[in-house]
Amino acid sequence: MKYLLLLCFSVFSFTCVRAQLVDQNGEDLVQFSGMVLDGTNTQLYPIPYATVLIKNDGRGTYANLDGFFSIVTHKGDTVVFSALGFEEATYIVPDTLQDDKYSIVQLMTKNDIDLPTAVVFPWPSRDHFKLEFLAMDVTDELQTIASNNLSADKLEELQKTVPMSGAENGSYYLRQQARQTYYIGQRPPMNIFSPVAWKQFFDGWKRGDFKKKDD
Repeated sequence: MKYLLLLCFSVFSFTCVRAQLVDQNGEDLVQFSGMVLDGTNTQLYPIPYATVLIKNDGRGTYANLDGFFSIVTHKGDTVVFSALGFEEATYIVPDTLQDDKYSIVQLMTKNDIDLPTAVVFPWPSRDHFKLEFLAMDVTDELQTIASNNLSADKLEELQKTVPMSGAENGSYYLRQQARQTYYIGQRPPMNIFSPVAWKQFFDGWKRGDFKKKDD
């Protein structure tokens, strides 16, 4: 009896999985997976977060940090791959597939556009700029203001208020992803055993970082 129930459960599970790979119109679906790599040079590097879009369908996904992607498509669908700095690539899922799983390696080439250097001057030419610059009267007061604006304390204060740029945010996010990937399957180190963390704590204590500040 136990084996009969196990057999019935297996048949039911297979039927459910098969039903998920058939849409409402009765058309078979394909689990379309693969890697998106940079094929510009002989060494193939993954293209992280490349966009994978099904043309004329409005559905899509994106590759992970290692360039891997997976999406459900119809047989015969046109899949468009795009990434910043790369030429757009397309791939047509074969409509003669006998299986419900299909994998590829999609190569993309870089699309670098070199623009001429643009130099902006508030004067008509370099010669005019040179004359005006040499004739500029820099008083002691202006020098004092410039020195104060470039001091270490002033720059540190500005660093706390100026928001990060897109490149800095992207770099921070990728570092966090790399940190999580590095410690997969193991316990991350605890700062309580780190002498560097203890030194930072004592330095902050001496500076008064932990004192209660008046509002």
